Amino acid sequence: MTHGPPARRKTEDGEEDELPPPPDGGWGWVVVFGSFMVHVITDGLTYSFGIFYNEFLSYFNEGRGYTAWIISLLVGITLCSGPISSAFVNKFGCRIVTIVGAILAGVCIIASSFAQNVLTLIFTIGIGTGFGLGLIYLPAIVSVTMYFEKYRSLATGIAVCGAGFGTFIFAPLTETLISSYSWRHAMLIIAGIVFTCILFGALFRPLKPVPKNDNNINSEMLPINSNNNSQHARKTSTDIANGKMDPSKMDAITRSQSYGHGMAKHGYTSVPSQNLEVPPSMQTTLSQPFLHNENDDGHHSFAHKRSMSRTFSRPDILYQGSLHNIPHYRSHGDLSVGMDKYGSLRHVNEPDELAEQCCPGEAGVICEMLNLHLFTDPIFVIFTVSNFCTSIGFNVPFVYLAAQAEELGISKEKASYLLSIIGIANTVGRIVLGFLADKSWVNRLYVYNTCLTVCGLVTVLSIYCTDFTSLAIYSAVFGFTIGAYVGLTSVILVDLLGLDHLTNAFGLLLLFQGIASLVGPPVAGTLFDKFGSYSPGFVLAGVMITASGAMLFAIPCMRRYISNRTVVDTQPVSA
Repeated sequence: MTHGPPARRKTEDGEEDELPPPPDGGWGWVVVFGSFMVHVITDGLTYSFGIFYNEFLSYFNEGRGYTAWIISLLVGITLCSGPISSAFVNKFGCRIVTIVGAILAGVCIIASSFAQNVLTLIFTIGIGTGFGLGLIYLPAIVSVTMYFEKYRSLATGIAVCGAGFGTFIFAPLTETLISSYSWRHAMLIIAGIVFTCILFGALFRPLKPVPKNDNNINSEMLPINSNNNSQHARKTSTDIANGKMDPSKMDAITRSQSYGHGMAKHGYTSVPSQNLEVPPSMQTTLSQPFLHNENDDGHHSFAHKRSMSRTFSRPDILYQGSLHNIPHYRSHGDLSVGMDKYGSLRHVNEPDELAEQCCPGEAGVICEMLNLHLFTDPIFVIFTVSNFCTSIGFNVPFVYLAAQAEELGISKEKASYLLSIIGIANTVGRIVLGFLADKSWVNRLYVYNTCLTVCGLVTVLSIYCTDFTSLAIYSAVFGFTIGAYVGLTSVILVDLLGLDHLTNAFGLLLLFQGIASLVGPPVAGTLFDKFGSYSPGFVLAGVMITASGAMLFAIPCMRRYISNRTVVDTQPVSA
């Protein structure tokens, strides 16, 4: 297997080492096991926390909306802390960050067992445990992607399936612990389980760098048809200078060729964004990147300097699909050079260079993930709005389904099984949908959109479920279809925006997902306090999820419009 040039980093003595390419096996499968178990524990705890929610309602006798802030902050802080966690991973590595996160989460859960009011739980569970889980959440994915490239889709699929198994196991386990002891003692036992993430995090052994060898240049690094590339670049610059081409109309973001899986046969073509940022009129010529390691002043390019940083120097670090499913993918290192709207050479990560200048060091990772330049792209804007809407409704069933079942006269034990059904269906959904998404004949954007739309519709219709059987059917459909939201987000982002924009896009999505997660459950709880029923909350959640899926069906039309407009506007002006 050919991987291309590995990324570089500096050792303590100032010498540069090269990070080895993903081995696609070996110790990587041990890392997958550790990540799987981390997902079992952390996601199992989070998604089954609705069982504790019912106990808090009866023990503290507070309003449902106010009490729901505990789990809302737990989920919201976990997601919002993603950029901070990424900076720590870049500085200290996955192993140390995971261990510290497990210690923090476990200690905060122990402190929660002594809480005398809901406000204390908001701080200990919502903020403290949420931040601890946030430190665990990102390394559990990143550690797997560091070890796999060709088999990454399979490896990450196995790892994230731990979330479904965790929900399946933790819901009845939590109910049993509370029934046998009390919610306070159950908290102590759960804290002990969370502490085992220290052992699993210790399995995230970093890849050892290899000595630098500049003499070994992979043939895949060399550009193809470079003479034509250079001539076309000069011609474009001349056309712009002579007024024959409008530079302001050139597309700002080049889409990945994996967009739509076969959309090219319908007339939609593009070059991989990790290579070049070029207008569609140039895409038939510029098939490979320029070999460009230094700027005109003789200094190393920013992309080269960035490649010497650590984990998050890799643009694919958050990509959960197989890299071999991205046409023409190469581990290019510092070859990402394109042409800006004025026809001059520039690096596709220029916004990231600005972020690095403003926030040097590890803080640059946070600046990069939260750089707002992507909001100039309408396709990313609509995808962000969709994610925000999905996250508002996503947690409502996890928090309130057991309580809704109890309101209908179903026993606590049976009610906890509903969350287990969601968990096992979610596991099956992630495996099946991930398998389909890797097929070249499948349009995974449509799979993603359809799953969200169906998920929202059944959530609205769940208000007509009045017995355990009907609620179990709803739980199975919800768990299966919501698996697309969790498992395909990073893959869809690369399809829509290209690999080089993944880190920035994923960081912004984590932020908006966290904010939305803070809103959903408290609003649904407040609706119960006002109307005396959980039905309005489920209707709200279902409408938001349905809207999030339906709006994404407009993306192919938007993509076509943007491509056609760019082609027309970049045509040479006739004399």
